[in-house]
Amino acid sequence: MATKNKVFITDTILRDAHQSQAATRMRLEDMLPACEALDKAGYWSLECWGGATFDSCMRFLNEDPWERLRALKKAMPNTKLQMLLRGQNLLGYKHYADDVVEAFIEKAIKNGIDVIRIFDALNDVRNMETAIRATKKFGGHVEAALSYTISPVHNEEYFVDLACKLEEMGADTIWIKDMANLLLPYDAQSLVKALKAKVKVPIHLHTHNTTGTGDMTYLKAIEAGVDIIDTALSPLANGTSQPSTEAMVATLQGTKYDTGIDLNHLSGIAAHFRGVAAKLKEAGSLDPKVLNVDPNTLLYQVPGGMLSNLISQLKQAKAEDKLYEVLAEVPRVREDFGYPPLVTPTSQIVGTQAVLNVLMGERYKMVSKESKGLLRGEYGMLPGKVNEEVRRKAIGDDEVITCRPADLIAPELDKYRQEFANIVKSDEDVLSCAMFPQVAPKFLAIRDNPPPAEPAVRELIVEDLGN
Repeated sequence: MATKNKVFITDTILRDAHQSQAATRMRLEDMLPACEALDKAGYWSLECWGGATFDSCMRFLNEDPWERLRALKKAMPNTKLQMLLRGQNLLGYKHYADDVVEAFIEKAIKNGIDVIRIFDALNDVRNMETAIRATKKFGGHVEAALSYTISPVHNEEYFVDLACKLEEMGADTIWIKDMANLLLPYDAQSLVKALKAKVKVPIHLHTHNTTGTGDMTYLKAIEAGVDIIDTALSPLANGTSQPSTEAMVATLQGTKYDTGIDLNHLSGIAAHFRGVAAKLKEAGSLDPKVLNVDPNTLLYQVPGGMLSNLISQLKQAKAEDKLYEVLAEVPRVREDFGYPPLVTPTSQIVGTQAVLNVLMGERYKMVSKESKGLLRGEYGMLPGKVNEEVRRKAIGDDEVITCRPADLIAPELDKYRQEFANIVKSDEDVLSCAMFPQVAPKFLAIRDNPPPAEPAVRELIVEDLGN
């Protein structure tokens, strides 16, 4: 970092921007024409893989996610490519054995990923340690996350202590992951100052603009010394996505925080993505509602994707009129469960349980399998005190797991190799099947002779729209 105060930019146009606004439906063919210009923009990194992209590629777009990564790396050799990884969950729905985590990270780096953002929904560092160690082993850059939330147990001291632990574990940068746009401007300023006083590695801040406060949060964090921020090119910026790249570059231009990025260059790239956004809107994938500012997020602490999922569940149950009852129930369930941050998969677990509590007319009359797993400790250590009466009602006398959950999982990579031996052609295929055992085999069966991709629709990916 040549200039002390220079602010660096990670652009999310190829991942979180279209995941947040268009159900992760942007295709590789829409990305490649812009890649040469993106590669010359001067970004710190481009987020382009992980999150829901892996599932969406195979499930909806008839694309191989590994081939997408290789194509993007070939088209952008001079810019660090970045992915989002859920620690021991990788990109799937459950914890995987350490050998699977290590193999996945090795292949991700080999196929073109430079920066691996590693988070855990509970901020349980035990669920991040294997991914951090493997990323270091294979030469990747570890960006370790603080999943930001607000609760009686989540305060500035909590996040500073967490950052110090992650730095000791080998983090190359600390990433503040404000998935629900709850980090307000002056709180961001205070948190960044506190982090800069305690950790030596760069601080990278990520927020959305759901509540309309994202740009202000970035500005106060920049004044406090944040090193890198996440933005999205304007055609897919704001609302449930990140603040606009061009707006932040223009704001900082000519100041000591100048990003060094040329606005005229960005304008040409944005023109391409305006066409992509129009195509997504025409196909029904991009709902203009996601561009709205919704300060209710600050009241209910429900990320945009989680809200969409709650509405979808209530529609299916013909109970849309119960939305505000469910939104009021979400914080109560969260308290009973020990205040987990609301990010995949805990956002879906808490949200679904809130829906069940309202629809059943009795709290915890029906408890989802995932809620039982969360209360049993299968996902890791819950940050706060659990309501023991609720836990007993959910899991009875079952023993609560107190060790690192992955310690209970035997090596399983060879099992996956054997299980899918008849349909895979590479280790990458094995890993795809391990993560999405229903989706990947169907995709692999038609990969070499694909039918026309589905018309893009506004179909929610329950798995990861909140993140």
